[in-house]
Amino acid sequence: MAADPEANPEAVARAIVLRQLTNSPKSRLQLARKLAERNVPDDVAEAVLDRFEEVRLIDDADFAEMWVRSRAQSRKLARGALRRELADKGIDGETAEKALAQVSDDDERNAARDLVARRLRAGTDLSDRTERDKQTRRLASMLARKGYQPSAAFRIVGEVLDEALSGEPESHGAGVRGGGEAEDIG
Repeated sequence: MAADPEANPEAVARAIVLRQLTNSPKSRLQLARKLAERNVPDDVAEAVLDRFEEVRLIDDADFAEMWVRSRAQSRKLARGALRRELADKGIDGETAEKALAQVSDDDERNAARDLVARRLRAGTDLSDRTERDKQTRRLASMLARKGYQPSAAFRIVGEVLDEALSGEPESHGAGVRGGGEAEDIG
């Protein structure tokens, strides 16, 4: 499109933005980057993006809320990771914080517990301290990659491992949980 010297730059910009929005919702910055990639003049890009905002086809606040809801549910990302993703997409801090408010501490904790429980390898002998430590590191690292704070990650992993250990009928160490092992992990 942009190669045609007769093409109206505004029409080209509108077509690019519409095509991008058809694929998935985008922030204003993402669309501005796409227009720059396609060599749309800055003044034309700004005018087109302003018009799309005016008619509410671009709305960073709506985008941020949708992004947080989707990524928190599908990827189980913590607010820290979601905040970084929103910043990468050009969402300002205040708008990001409003969108992040829909994820409560309980939601985040439950998501982390669900992730750990799903990733805990069946048949792992959690009564073996070496194996438990290995699983703790592996699972806490997984949570850290999803944006969870290290202290919370280790605490949640410890809780889930304790529950798994006490729930294993064939485990001989189920009753030997004293000594505050979960607290010592963090």
